[in-house]
Amino acid sequence: MIPGNDTPISEFLLLGFSDKPELQPILFGLFLSMYLITMMGNLLIILAVSSDSHLHTPMYFFLSNLSLADICITSTTVPKMLLNIQTQSKAITYAGCIIQMYFSLLFAGLNDFLLTVMAYDRFVAICHPLHYLVIMNPQLCGLLLLVSWILSALCSLLQCLMVLRLSFPPDLEIPHFFCDLNQMTQLARSDNFLNNIVIYLATVLLGCGPLAGILYSYYKIVSSIRAISSARRKYKAFSTCASHLSVVSVFYGTSLGMYLSSAGIHSSQSNADASVMYTMVIPMLNPFIYSLRNKNIKGALKRFFVMVVTKGTVILRPKKYLCFLGPKCQNHKL
Repeated sequence: MIPGNDTPISEFLLLGFSDKPELQPILFGLFLSMYLITMMGNLLIILAVSSDSHLHTPMYFFLSNLSLADICITSTTVPKMLLNIQTQSKAITYAGCIIQMYFSLLFAGLNDFLLTVMAYDRFVAICHPLHYLVIMNPQLCGLLLLVSWILSALCSLLQCLMVLRLSFPPDLEIPHFFCDLNQMTQLARSDNFLNNIVIYLATVLLGCGPLAGILYSYYKIVSSIRAISSARRKYKAFSTCASHLSVVSVFYGTSLGMYLSSAGIHSSQSNADASVMYTMVIPMLNPFIYSLRNKNIKGALKRFFVMVVTKGTVILRPKKYLCFLGPKCQNHKL
């Protein structure tokens, strides 16, 4: 890109959270721990769903894809931040900034659409239980996932293309730990009116649209649960939605707080703090929310670890057996 005076932009500076040297090891240890917990927790969810045939259902299919999106959105931002802290460098190339922005928007949008699809899945399961497997067939599940990917990719591509038309001052300092779209738009020295319009339209598509779908699904779910006469069945029906509802509340609560804080005096710091929530904290908490009260996930993880330990024992045992009996083992039936 070539802004005014034909000066090519080579890199930006990510200011991060603090310039104090004594805080850098603490920040590095904290964010590294959160990243490792996020990776381990979401990978365990994916392994549990893929290894247990009892979990090959639409609900857990979308849950495993949500875990994958959480891994990707965290991996888009955190490793670069950890590298900058470790090397005491704040630089990021212009191309790297645009790529980071694209994938962070992509996986944030995918997360949003997946939560909406999961709400629809719970709506069908509770409101139309007898037709659940017919409605939520593999073809529809695959189509819903594909549409979520396409819409997220197109929205993030459009917004990044709009950023490419902007001009920036050389050695631009971004008061954030990654290339955030709002920050980049505000710091541009060219007219960003059209970019703000696109951002607002994308917010309506990625925020208000899915949220309306989630609210409508839960309106129908609550109406169906209220019609159930048995208190035990009511609790059982609602418990299947509790984890998803918790994640939705945290996700949209954080997003709403981030956009409301953007109008404040200290909007840059508030924006960075809110971004930590949806890029690190929420992906880290999702596996705990979905596994602590989910007997199916806990049972699948237990069976998975038992299978791993059993296979390890079976592989190691013949070696000790051969060593103990020597050549006689060749004619011995195991």
